Amino acid sequence: MSRNKILVIAAHPDDEVIGAGGTILKHAKAGDRVSILLLGDGVTSRGANAADIKKRANQAKLAAKILGAGKVFLETLPDNKFDSVPLLEIVKKVEKIVYAIKPSLVYTHFGDDLNIDHRLTFQAVMTACRPQPKFFVKNILAFEVLSSTEWQAKKKKSLFCPTYYNDIDNFINQKMKAMEVYREELKAYPHPRSKEGIRILAQYRGLEVGYKNAEAFEIVRQLKD
Repeated sequence: MSRNKILVIAAHPDDEVIGAGGTILKHAKAGDRVSILLLGDGVTSRGANAADIKKRANQAKLAAKILGAGKVFLETLPDNKFDSVPLLEIVKKVEKIVYAIKPSLVYTHFGDDLNIDHRLTFQAVMTACRPQPKFFVKNILAFEVLSSTEWQAKKKKSLFCPTYYNDIDNFINQKMKAMEVYREELKAYPHPRSKEGIRILAQYRGLEVGYKNAEAFEIVRQLKD
């Protein structure tokens, strides 16, 4: 059985499910050791208090359990205000977990998302995972997050152009179960972050490559020894 070490790094609790929930489930089913790092509290931009932050943290832990992740690391950077924090501070939080886990594969945000926290997470990951001789991170893949990736300005340089697809047809229902944990984040259709929207995106990405349901990624780095 495969025992690859995988690390998913996301800005907010729920991004990990929307962007890579089916893929996390698939890795876990294959026997890979999956860890999740969530950098932001995900709620303070809406006037949330300490109890709300704790509730969201507990939701993240439950979602990770549903996805089959072995470890979930929770930071509390201010929601939608990562740009108020020195980038070096974010990098250090990412580096700490990257060097503790030593993953061969990292999943994170698309670097040109509309959401500032997503963009800074990507920058921090790229800085923390800068390639060096004998460095353990060999592959970095960027995922899309509904209500951010597709809302960016429609310019060639900022469009998400997937180059890697993962068949998640056997895992789409369990992904939706994990997303239901974050019930406050789900909106009514036709909002993209609705149950229907998440399923439609999976179907659309699947149609692009002949699968029923898929998650799509951009290959940011791929190293072969």
